[in-house]
Amino acid sequence: MENNFSSGRSTVEFGAIFLLLLALLGLMGCASGDLDFPTEYQAVYLDNGQVFFGKLSETGSPFALLREVFFIQTQVDRDKKEAKNLLIRRGAEGHGPDFMRLNVRHIVAIEPVAPDSRVAQLIREAKTLRPPENK
Repeated sequence: MENNFSSGRSTVEFGAIFLLLLALLGLMGCASGDLDFPTEYQAVYLDNGQVFFGKLSETGSPFALLREVFFIQTQVDRDKKEAKNLLIRRGAEGHGPDFMRLNVRHIVAIEPVAPDSRVAQLIREAKTLRPPENK
């Protein structure tokens, strides 16, 4: 009887190892290809606490591409003692960047920006004020 239990245990262990290998291969396959996003814009959270909003692509590359980049800047009105968050479009800097390359090792999370969210609404408003560059 001990042999039957032993062989049953081996079958269970083999099955568990097989499933684990399949899962690992599946994860490796996902990591090597581009991610597909259900929304036009994504929120990209970095390991230094920064959050950028934009159109993310080339996620299978060591340096993902983020276009139409926005970030939130907090302004404090000292008189009223109120904080106000503003959505700022990148590009006003001296070097005028129109995209960012992000090291994927520093991306902590990626979330969709819902089309009806406040961030999406502010992006649409900002795009009407400054049309995208032709490239």
